[in-house]
Amino acid sequence: MAELPNTEERLTPDTFLRGLWEENPVFVMLLGMCPVLAVTSTTVNALAMGLATTFVLVCSSLLVSLLRNWIPKQVRIASYIVIIATFVTIVDYAIQAISLELYAALGAFIQLIVANCVILGRAEAYASKQKLMTTLVNSLGMGAGFTLALLSLGTVREILGNGTILGISLFPADFQPWIVMILPPGGFFVLGAWLLLFNWLRLRKERKATGPIGVTADAR
Repeated sequence: MAELPNTEERLTPDTFLRGLWEENPVFVMLLGMCPVLAVTSTTVNALAMGLATTFVLVCSSLLVSLLRNWIPKQVRIASYIVIIATFVTIVDYAIQAISLELYAALGAFIQLIVANCVILGRAEAYASKQKLMTTLVNSLGMGAGFTLALLSLGTVREILGNGTILGISLFPADFQPWIVMILPPGGFFVLGAWLLLFNWLRLRKERKATGPIGVTADAR
């Protein structure tokens, strides 16, 4: 995992892309595991939680970056929590107004976005040290990475557990769903499989990057 910058960094494409791969909140840093396992029984739930978390992450990070020179260091964590809680309340009321069924499915995990380590960690370690535009791009990348991870779990669990995706049937009528996939153990099984695949791809990429160097060294 790349180290977070202690000083202002230059805006590059990597500022966004790190959240998708190198610093993916779920598959690399293993943060926010509670909603990842609890609300990914369907694709819709996973997408809704991912977008809600991304909204809170982006808005709170922008406000922290904007106010970073005015927030006293002694109360910075408390200030960040108040900022995050404000946007979580907005999301909570918005989802409740849009769909009561979705609101009931997500349950208390909407309010628990306040305690999501991804959001508070980015506010403290990144947004409080970076300019507004850099923070915006980075938080969008982290939110996209978190949403992608939730969708990866939600899609697999819904397909295997219900035989559907977004409520659309994919298999013949005699298909027997793997009920375990929409139960709590299914979340652990699918997460473990994705972590195995993600780490294999990462190690494969690292071996390709270091392979030619090793060959050259041996040749010498």
